[in-house]
Amino acid sequence: MLFTLAAVAVAQAPSAFLDQRSQSASQVKPPDLVDIGIDQRLNQQVPLDLAFRDESGNGVHLGDYFHSGRPVILNLVYYTCPMLCGEELAGEASALGMLRFTPGDEYEIVSVSFNPDDTPNDAAAKKKLYVARLNEHLDHKTDGSGWHFLTGRQAQIKQLADAVGFHYRRDAKTGQYIHATAIMIVTPGGKIAQYYYGVEYSPKDIRLGLIEASREKIGTVVDEVLLYCYHYDPKNGRYSAVIANIMRLAGAATMLILGGFLIVMFRRDRSGSPRRAAVTRSRVVDEFGSKKDTGRA
Repeated sequence: MLFTLAAVAVAQAPSAFLDQRSQSASQVKPPDLVDIGIDQRLNQQVPLDLAFRDESGNGVHLGDYFHSGRPVILNLVYYTCPMLCGEELAGEASALGMLRFTPGDEYEIVSVSFNPDDTPNDAAAKKKLYVARLNEHLDHKTDGSGWHFLTGRQAQIKQLADAVGFHYRRDAKTGQYIHATAIMIVTPGGKIAQYYYGVEYSPKDIRLGLIEASREKIGTVVDEVLLYCYHYDPKNGRYSAVIANIMRLAGAATMLILGGFLIVMFRRDRSGSPRRAAVTRSRVVDEFGSKKDTGRA
C-alpha cells in the first residue's frame, strides 16, 4: 500500500498539488498523501553550511561540493528505501551516462539521505552500485569522486528539505517514508535553478539545465542555439520548444540562403554578359551574311 501511494505521488505533475478545494473529487489526494510533494523554489539559496557525513564517514559541509563554474545535481533519497529511491537513482545514473560531461569535471552530483538512520556504510553501498551503472554508458569513466552520497542528523536534513521544498513523512506503522521524487540542478553559488520530476530523466533536459546553471561556462555555440530554441517549463519540470524562436531562426536561415543565392546569381550574370553580347553580335553577322549570299543567288 505504501509503495502504491508513493508511486501516485510521483506520477502527479507539480500542478496537480493544488488547493484541494479547487479540484474535483476524483483529483483529491488520498489522506496519506496530504502535504507530500515537492515545491519548486527556484532561485532559493541552498544552505551550504549544513554539516553531513560522506560515504566514508568523514565530516563534510554541503558547500564543499560547490565550485566556481561547476553546477551541482542534488537529490534527496534514502538508502534503505525498498523501491522508489532505487528507481530514482537508477534513472539518474542512466540519464547522466548519456551526457558528454563527467561528474567531478564539469559538474558534481550530491545525493543526501533524508533518513537519519541511514549510515555511511549504506551510502557507500549505494555509491558503488550506481557509479557502476553510470559508467555503463559514460565515455569518460569516473572513479566516483564526483558523485557524493551523504548522511546526516535530522536537524540538518530538515533544513535542507525545507530549503528545496521537499515534503515527506515517515509512516508510523512501517517505518518507511512517503515521498515524491525529483532531482534538482543548483548553480555554483548554491541557487536552485531547475527541478526534474519522476524517476526517468531526459538527458537533453539535464544537459540544458547544466549549461544554464553554469552560466554557459560548459556550453558551446551550438548549446547557445539550443537554449534559444528551448525554454524551461516549471509546471512540467521539462524543457519545451519555443515555436516562435524556432520560426525566427528558420526564417533568418532562409533569408541568408536566398540572399547568398541572389548574390551568386548576380555576380554570375555580370561576369557572363560580355560573352553573351559577343555571341549575339556574331549571330547577327552570320544571319546578315547568309541573307546577302542568298540575295546574290
